[in-house]
Amino acid sequence: MGEAVVRVRAVVHGRVQMVGFRAFVMYHGGDAGLSGTVRNEPDGTVEAVLEGSRPAVEQMLDLLRQGPSHARVERVDVEYSAATGNLPAMMGTR
Repeated sequence: MGEAVVRVRAVVHGRVQMVGFRAFVMYHGGDAGLSGTVRNEPDGTVEAVLEGSRPAVEQMLDLLRQGPSHARVERVDVEYSAATGNLPAMMGTR
């Protein structure tokens, strides 16, 4: 039996736009085997919707709380929901 897939929507607040945050999420998410999307929002936040194993998603949430070197993350709002399996694979660095 495979590991259960979880879905999370994370909204990252702080100085998170124009600092490479989306690329950071795509590369790390891909390396972790996650599927998902990430986009800048008009209010200055970054929204990531991710699906994968719970350990991989939790690890990615830890990375979101840190961000890339030029970001300043103030907080990350997280909402879990049922996985749908309809998100694209993230690119990763491999």
